[in-house]
Amino acid sequence: MKKFRFYIFALLALGCSSNGFSQDWTHYVRTSGHGCELNQIHSIMNDARNTHLFGIEVDNDITGRYTSFLFPEEKLRAIKAMADSAHAAKNFAFVYTAGLECITDSVMPNSRTFLRDHPDWAQRNKKGDPAVFGFGDAFWISENSEDVWISPYAPEWRKLYMERIRQIAATGIDGVYIDIPYWMTHFDKWEDTWASFDTYTVAEFKRRTSFDALTDFTPGDWTDPEFIAWVDFRISSMTEFMAEIDKNVKAVNPACKTIAEIYPGIGEEVARVGADVYDMYPVVDVIAHEYNVGDNSARREPLDWMEYMTGMYTFRAFAEGKPSWMLSYSWDGEDSIKPADAIENLAMSQVMAGTNSWDARRFVMSGSNDYEARIKVYKWISENEKLIYAPRETMLPVGIYFSPKTRNYFADDFTPAYQGMMNLLLREHIEFEIITPRTLSSATSSILIMPDVKCLSDTEYEELKLWLKNGKTLIYTNETGKYADNREISANPGRMQELSNTYPNAIRISRNPESNFYHFLKENYNQSAQKGENPAYNDNEFNSLIGQILNSKSYSRAITVENADICVTQIASVENKPTVFLANFSGLKGSKNANPIPQKHIIVTFNNAKRNSQAFVIPFLGKPAKVKGKWSQGKLRIMLPEISRGCIVQLN
Repeated sequence: MKKFRFYIFALLALGCSSNGFSQDWTHYVRTSGHGCELNQIHSIMNDARNTHLFGIEVDNDITGRYTSFLFPEEKLRAIKAMADSAHAAKNFAFVYTAGLECITDSVMPNSRTFLRDHPDWAQRNKKGDPAVFGFGDAFWISENSEDVWISPYAPEWRKLYMERIRQIAATGIDGVYIDIPYWMTHFDKWEDTWASFDTYTVAEFKRRTSFDALTDFTPGDWTDPEFIAWVDFRISSMTEFMAEIDKNVKAVNPACKTIAEIYPGIGEEVARVGADVYDMYPVVDVIAHEYNVGDNSARREPLDWMEYMTGMYTFRAFAEGKPSWMLSYSWDGEDSIKPADAIENLAMSQVMAGTNSWDARRFVMSGSNDYEARIKVYKWISENEKLIYAPRETMLPVGIYFSPKTRNYFADDFTPAYQGMMNLLLREHIEFEIITPRTLSSATSSILIMPDVKCLSDTEYEELKLWLKNGKTLIYTNETGKYADNREISANPGRMQELSNTYPNAIRISRNPESNFYHFLKENYNQSAQKGENPAYNDNEFNSLIGQILNSKSYSRAITVENADICVTQIASVENKPTVFLANFSGLKGSKNANPIPQKHIIVTFNNAKRNSQAFVIPFLGKPAKVKGKWSQGKLRIMLPEISRGCIVQLN
């Protein structure tokens, strides 16, 4: 006890964070992982101070190791000591906790294991095989260990699990971090199982729907309404599981945050693993996205970076103001790439999307590939955090619709259409607003694009009618609205045509030009972007789509960006100041080059500027500087200095 009292007094002098106790610390996190034993706390706090960590991840995993799941006392003491030390340093700490996975270490022929003690608690495939794995199945499973994935409907396990969650929250820790609450469908040979078919899960599904999961459908048959019910049930189950965790956390520690780690992004894997960040954001405080388009950042091609940015922008829309942490990885031994360059590219992309960075070594949660690079990046983020993480409000955006139901049921069609439309908006540097079923009624856009949104609920359809009655423009493509939100053909299959017949501002573009554009980019973008060029694309329907946006009476730009072909921009109002967040991916080549081609002659025009307005640019890792411009008839036109990785431009 005396030892920890000494640490606390020492840490008060260290002052690990310039931000201190903020109203909501989760918005300002820049983190990395650590162990959590009593003898590690001093070194953890030194790391936090020396590398500008704010919000410290620690890991002693009470629920994910069978011994501590049964006997948690020692680990609980370490968590409390960690919380006390972090608070003394005016910092915050959160603790890693497994979701539906439990490992028994050092298994002997006659020793107790999770599966031997509770075989009925395991998830199972349709053949009845338990979801149990060993050494070689995943890098974190050591030799002579048993790794079991658990049914969330095993009642005795769930009761004890929630007790452990309450005990962890009661230590005073600032956050409980739940790792991958999934149905087991992501290990080798389990991808297409659509598990779990254990007794408890099958019984709960039958109670809710009257369907028998063992006999009433074939997994993967998207034409079967009973399989669709199974898909919906699996997603609801994981969301409800996280909601119950949050309820238990808040019952004993209202200030403690519930954090979910989720790896699926915005594509087909969401329905397969059952963890939907769109559904889950409302029931947790934070989602940590283990989202890695194109593997780590050192291996990413320019189009991978575009898709990574789209994923982060979409997460931010789902979050509706809650933080989005990025557990993404920078480097894994690529000989031609300096780890520091990979770290800087990754952090820059996250800053420009308004997400929070997590530095780690290789593909684990802790360490760093370059501590000096972490210090440099995290120091700069801490100096600019108010600008980076302040709410980004829309000004004159074009809306693009993300439909979770269409993604769940028609991922192969919707994902390319959505990605292609986002690529178009990013290429043209058009201010965008990603709109979802939750935000359709409150969206600020005057134009809404629905990229092959096949599934529409009755509520969504009525909101679209109101949208059009209010004089706003709707542009929709291909089979938008053909299906209801349960994947059945709409009871009124001609309803979208009725809108177009009634409202001239409801515009249909046949087929799917944005999806065609996406596939064109897949074949052509990287080769051109590595030279600093945008590939030329000429398609009548695609050109019509662009024309419908740019020539619409409903549309005008608040900010225009020119000569930034391979740059991605987000345009927004930050604290009532027009702002551009610009990321440069020109010239990048996976595993070969992580230094972008510097961009010269980028012109930014603020189209509603006062005569005495001033523009400032903050280069990534640089200092703010005033930029001279030319004002005329309400427009301030500026040329940016040479931009390397990225920058923030703001009108004051």
